[in-house]
Amino acid sequence: MAQFSIASAKARFSELVQRAMLGEEVVVTKENKPVVRMVPIKPAKRKPGTGKGIWMAPDFDEPLEDFREYM
Repeated sequence: MAQFSIASAKARFSELVQRAMLGEEVVVTKENKPVVRMVPIKPAKRKPGTGKGIWMAPDFDEPLEDFREYM
């Protein structure tokens, strides 16, 4: 885990982003105390076919019985 002061992180921001994107944990400190951790964002894993079996009722768009009088 690499640690950098705010001033150092500001001067080397592009490098730190690149290091984080490569999987390294980068910590930014203020007065020698960790305040920010930079880690890569992992893309959401979508699985095709996970919606199988989901159906929509034919009257999905119809107003609810309790609210018919307001329509």
